[in-house]
Parts: sequence; C-alpha cells; structure tokens
Amino acid sequence: MRALIHRQFGSPAHELHVEEVPDPVAGPGEVVVRMTASAIHNHDLLTVSGDYGFTPSLPARAGTEATGVVESLGEGVTNLAVGQRVAGGAFGAWSEKFVARAAGLVPVPDVLDDDTAAQLVSMPASALALLNAIGASEGEWIAQNAAGGTVGRLVAQFAQSRGVNVVGLVRRRDGIAELADAGIGRIAATNEDGWRERVAEITGGAAIVHGVDSVGGPATGDMLSILADGAHLTLFGGMGSWQFEGSMNDIIFRGITIDGFWGSKVLPALTPDERTALFGEVIAKAVSGDITLAVEQRFALAGIAAAVESHDRRGRTGKVLLTP
Repeated sequence: MRALIHRQFGSPAHELHVEEVPDPVAGPGEVVVRMTASAIHNHDLLTVSGDYGFTPSLPARAGTEATGVVESLGEGVTNLAVGQRVAGGAFGAWSEKFVARAAGLVPVPDVLDDDTAAQLVSMPASALALLNAIGASEGEWIAQNAAGGTVGRLVAQFAQSRGVNVVGLVRRRDGIAELADAGIGRIAATNEDGWRERVAEITGGAAIVHGVDSVGGPATGDMLSILADGAHLTLFGGMGSWQFEGSMNDIIFRGITIDGFWGSKVLPALTPDERTALFGEVIAKAVSGDITLAVEQRFALAGIAAAVESHDRRGRTGKVLLTP
C-alpha cells in the first residue's frame, strides 16, 4: 500500500513523499481501517518538522486523524464490525490503510459525510474538552484569539449552545466578515486602533473571566490586557510563536493565573463515561448543525506539497483533507 513517509525532520512540503509500505496487520484490540479522508492539522505538520511535543522515530509516517471503513479486526475486538464507517485518531493516518486502537475509534452515522467525519474527533473533541476544562458558567464571558481557526470556531459554537458568551480576536478585519458568514459574531480585529475598546463594547463592560491563547508571542500580552483581575488564561497553541510575551504585573498584582491545555494528555485521561459523553455531544451537535466543520480543499496523498501550501494559506476558512 502507499503511505506518506518522511526520512528526516524539516519542511513537510519537501520531506513528505509517497512510498510503498507493507499492508498493516491488526494486533489485539486493534483494527485496520481503509482511509477515505484525513485532515491536515497544525500539529501534524509540526511533528514532521520536529517542532511538536511528540517526536517519532525516523523514517516516520504522518497524520493523526482520519475517517474510513473497518477492513479487519484484531483479536478481542467486539465493539466494531468489518465494513463499518469509523473516525478517530491513529498516528500514520496519511496512508491508504492504517491501524488504530478499536477503543479510540468512533462509529460514524450515515448522515455525516466523509468531509465532516474526517475532522470529527481531534479538533471538536479538543475544543469541547477545553471548554469543559475552563468550566465557564452560563452567562460568563470567555475571550479567545485565533477565533477564525477551527478550534476557535468550535469553541464559539459549543459555548453558544451552552449559553456561555465568547468574544473572539482575529488579526485582520476580513476575519470578522468571514466569521459572520459562519454565524459567529462578537469579534474584534487586533490590527485596528481601539480594538480593546471594541471588546468592552461587545461585552457591555462585563468581566472576562477566562481567556484562551492559541497564538503566543505578543498576542499573549494582548489577551492578558483584556482579562479581569483574578481571571484564568489557558495556553492552547502557538500559531504565531511558541514563546509568549506578557507583563508580570498581570500575574503578580492582578492575580491572573495561567495554565496549558494539550488534548493528547487531556483526552486519554477521560474516564469511559466522560469519553462517551464528550463524543456523544460532538456527534449530536455535528448532526444537528450546531457545530460546522468546513473543508477548504482536498488533495490526493501524492499532492501533499500543494496540500501543505493550501493549509498554510492566510485566510483559509476550512480544513484541507487528504484522500487516497
């Protein structure tokens, strides 16, 4: 079968190539899935470049989330069936077939197409788990940057369904209109003068008690500046920089606390009941349309260089998918 492989760390567009590899075999508790579509996430590309929290041994495969059809079952698997559509995480998903833990896969209802199923788990689950970890109550205000990204959109949509208020920050004015087209409002553009006053106008002066920073660099300080005294800031990602800049005054004198969130640690730590509830809510809201999972473009595995270029394009409003 064919799979995307990189033999050294570096630019994903240059280092990833299609190679012939042996067909996978399911071990105990595992299944082989024939991939039909797989999403490109930021962390996938950071892993290939060697800049993520997980470093695979070389040569390495790539990709972490896909949807497909169960082709074979390993010993002891009773919760899935051959021919069943599934979605979920498995390292090496950018291949014609991949092996995944049966317990880590989610059955896909027929009403959801592959475009949605291919990105059903990683970002929606992380966004919902993040919202759960924040613990915002109905009527409270959250601020988040990277509001136009997939997680930003999902946090806003999940929060809206729970009665939690969200003010989003984007780095350009065009992003406000793009989010409005997706039914998401309460957005301020940080490249405009007076954006902090615009945030206060959106919230009506209410205290913003939780913040989510997915950008890093000076954006962290911008986020701290609009949070209320005693607020809580969660670092989710580093789309701009893996270093963050902020004033010690906000921490020492204003009592703002900072922590980090990594789905790869949080999601596996869920109890079976918590996991069932989380993915049940994700699927229900995807079916109802309360959350939307847009697709920008689709590329075959051999078109990975163009796919990476599309993923990195400024102003992208949906996921880029790979297909066999």
